[in-house]
Parts: sequence; structure tokens; C-alpha cells
Amino acid sequence: MDLRAMLKALKFTQCLAPTSVDNTDFAGNTYVDTLGLGAVMFLISTGDLAAAIGSTAEGTAPLVEECDTTGGSYTAVTGAALADAIADTEDNSLFAIFVDLTKSHKRYMQVQAPHAGDGSATLSLLEIIAIGFPSDQMPHNAAGMGLTELIEA
Repeated sequence: MDLRAMLKALKFTQCLAPTSVDNTDFAGNTYVDTLGLGAVMFLISTGDLAAAIGSTAEGTAPLVEECDTTGGSYTAVTGAALADAIADTEDNSLFAIFVDLTKSHKRYMQVQAPHAGDGSATLSLLEIIAIGFPSDQMPHNAAGMGLTELIEA
């Protein structure tokens, strides 16, 4: 596999531009179209945080959801969530949620309604970028990855 060709074929989508809020949802959160992709990784990047960040509420772990259409009803992707909400002490941190699209998934995906808790009028900064990996460039088995064994969840 030619690494340079794979890197050139990556699809980047800014799902949430760097945004600072206090005690509300982050406006402008959007989806990535996964058509032609073999996998997608959502990078969740924090800046200075005054409060916890989660999906729909600050106590809920950020998660990825999917839908057949851009404006339909999104549902959670099984196993595609952080272990817990992002704490207000996790300033300047990078989190990732990886989704293998070779399993049965819907076309459109997004991080569910990012929300910052009450920072007592102090803002919390968040950005979300999706990196799509083309299906024709992705190794799908242990041998293709140069491994003896591959465990997937």
C-alpha cells in the first residue's frame, strides 16, 4: 500500500468549526457524508474548558450518530462513544471515535449535539473534524495491515 496515495485520498470534513460557548449546545455542528469511505474517525479537539462537554448534556459521553438522509432522525452508532463526558479539566486535549464503515452503517454521521455545561459565564472551546478513509485504500484484514492478528470490537 502506498502511504502517500492513501494520505492524498483522505476526506476531511470540519463538522464543528472552533467554537466557544457557555451552558448551551455548540451551534453549527454538522454531518460527514461517508459515501465511498471504508472508515471515518471523528477528532474532537478541546481548547480552554470552563465546564464539562457531552452529547446533548454535559454529563453524557460524546457519541457518533447516523442517518440515511441529511435531515432525518439520527440514531446512535453502537460502540461509537467516548467512555465518559469530557471533563472541564481536559483542556487542550484530543479525543477520537473511529467507525469501521465496512460493517453495516448509514450514509451520514455526526457527533451528537455537543453541549457545554455551566462555566459561570466562562466559555469552553471545542472543534470536531472527521477524517474519512477511502474504502479502496483501506486494508481490511490483519495481513493487509502487516499484522499477525487483528482484534476488532
